[in-house]
Amino acid sequence: MAHVRLNGLSKSYGKVDVIKDVSLDIEDGEFVVLIGPSGCGKSTLLRMIAGLESISAGTLEIGGAAMNDVPPRDRGISMVFQSYALYPHMSSADNMSFSLRLAGEEEAQRRSKVDRAADILGLGPYLDRLPRQLSGGQRQRVAMGRAIVRKPEVFLFDEPLSNLDAKLRVKMRAELKELHQKLRTTTIYVTHDQVEAMTLADRIVVLRDGEIEQIGTPLELYDNPANAFVGAFLGSPTMNLLELEVGAGEATLARFADGEALRLATPAARGRTTVGIRPEAFTIASEAAAGRISAEVVVVEPTGAATELLVRKGGQAITVLTPERLAVRPGDTVWLTPDAQRTRVFAGGAADAA
Repeated sequence: MAHVRLNGLSKSYGKVDVIKDVSLDIEDGEFVVLIGPSGCGKSTLLRMIAGLESISAGTLEIGGAAMNDVPPRDRGISMVFQSYALYPHMSSADNMSFSLRLAGEEEAQRRSKVDRAADILGLGPYLDRLPRQLSGGQRQRVAMGRAIVRKPEVFLFDEPLSNLDAKLRVKMRAELKELHQKLRTTTIYVTHDQVEAMTLADRIVVLRDGEIEQIGTPLELYDNPANAFVGAFLGSPTMNLLELEVGAGEATLARFADGEALRLATPAARGRTTVGIRPEAFTIASEAAAGRISAEVVVVEPTGAATELLVRKGGQAITVLTPERLAVRPGDTVWLTPDAQRTRVFAGGAADAA
């Protein structure tokens, strides 16, 4: 295991800045997820750590040693790619042991390491199979086995589950979590899938346009996003961002166009403001009462475990998530009670989430 330190890392292609002054400390054994929209620089940053992209400015340390000019093979890292990158003419065992063979290890030692990795990953019955004889999940486990046999100080994962179907992704997430609990190897994982980030990470690093927006545990970022972008990016369904009006002498009330108010957890400045509230932070009733706001039902989506509603209030769409099975239809009026303690006021407005 190793501590990884990024100190002011930057990457430019000509006049285009892709990574901008990124600093980050990753502790021994920590599982850190880099997340952000397409083009935010997360894969580029991972490749800089791996040595597959040069560093334009700043320093990279792994285990306390400077790595800027160290070749990838000497950095003590193993990388798992999105595309598996398996040799099609080699068996699973040969794919897993190939780097060890290049390093000159004896066959018995190679076999011992492959058998250990296969045991961890449940690959024993598949070691003699070629990649084309394996399912997508099995291929990805072979790719992870190839990384494990090297006993690296740092694992790097670049969107390893994006080629799998939804059900298999859920299964592989659990396997990755279990693998990390067994090995406790420092892990840096890139994804655009916020569910993967929330379920796998010890800490999440949210990137936008090559810069860090916020760092924290999954629940810290979910409950206390630093800005509208982070609030809207993490969570499914996404956080509601409502444009409301705070009047004079009403610092903890934000009103819709029809005058109905949403109570705020903290005082807000007078004038137009953006309020964020999670879909599950509402309770639903069928009649008016103090503290409730009315809304028109637009779409009803029952999922079995929960019901998702899209409602409209004064021209603004609001998503509501409830465990109840509601007997409502499009066009009905419902009354919502927002949890004031789960509201967040964002500077910069909803446009900051774009």
